[in-house]
Amino acid sequence: MEFRLPRFQLNPITRKKLRRFRQIRRGYIAFLILSGLIFLSLIAELLVNNRALIVRYEGAWYFPTYGAIHTGRDFGLPYDYEVNYKDLPAAFAQTKNWVLMPPVPYGALENCYPGQTFKPRPPDAGKRHFLGTDQINRDILARLLYGFRNALIFSACFIALTYLIGITLGCLMGYFGSWFDLLVQRVIEIWSNIPFLFVVIIVASVVPPSIGMSLWILLLIVVAFSWTGMTYYMRSATYREKARDYVHAAQVLGASTPRIIFSHILPNTLSTIVTFIPFTVAGAINSLTALDFLGFGLPPPTPSWGELLRQGTSNLNSPWIVASAFTAIVVVLILVTFIGEAVREAFDPKKFTTYQ
Repeated sequence: MEFRLPRFQLNPITRKKLRRFRQIRRGYIAFLILSGLIFLSLIAELLVNNRALIVRYEGAWYFPTYGAIHTGRDFGLPYDYEVNYKDLPAAFAQTKNWVLMPPVPYGALENCYPGQTFKPRPPDAGKRHFLGTDQINRDILARLLYGFRNALIFSACFIALTYLIGITLGCLMGYFGSWFDLLVQRVIEIWSNIPFLFVVIIVASVVPPSIGMSLWILLLIVVAFSWTGMTYYMRSATYREKARDYVHAAQVLGASTPRIIFSHILPNTLSTIVTFIPFTVAGAINSLTALDFLGFGLPPPTPSWGELLRQGTSNLNSPWIVASAFTAIVVVLILVTFIGEAVREAFDPKKFTTYQ
């Protein structure tokens, strides 16, 4: 008996929408560029890192980037703390041993000039500081790349939690209506009047310095004040879908309320959800950058774009700092905006016949 895995096939209408998205060149090219940047951030350790990619020593192979921490004695150096891999080429000069470093051999938290004065240094391709260093001798390219990854993690978690709360509550409000809808609307109105920035300042002052405003604490605070917008959109979409014949047919057939909401109504509101995702990503990156810039975001020395931007505005005589951070923020937000506009146009039913 031959066993075959079930083939996953997209809905024909969904395939047409995706084809329309590819035909919107600006949005599709922006999507490819942003996807490439995301991929580079996910493999950042292979490109920008102070650990070696490969070490060949005394016939053995070592892969320190994603492997164990090695001390200097592991490679014949006279110390017991983690080896400085940039010292290995000189130590291996008269042997057959060798080391392969990343293209930018600096970590995001590393002092690139130990023992020297803390000051911004301009870009220097010879030393592989392609964007220079910041005010405490850290490589700016490393800070940008790892800061971008932190922003992506924040955005992904922000979308997941915000949409989980907003979609679930919005669907329940739209489906049940009546007193439940009125009660939740009043709660949302009261909650929306709480000043977000004041809450962040209070939490930042209450959290012990040993813990700091971690990514997850900051994420929960931002999500707590951001789910209301999606709730109203899903409430309206559910009200509209609830009146359609397929919902009445499901009710007559005895389908349960969760099945009707999540198996019938929710799939028919996906266009609303999908079109908001790019703009939600842009909003999350803006929020994280703004909070870091104000000093209420991620704890130092966590790489972040807002912290680099703050450094740049404090060191205007070192323009490479603010130029690097500002350019990175603008480029990413422009790409996300182009993608969002293309998705909104591709999923717009009024323009469905334009891209047949």
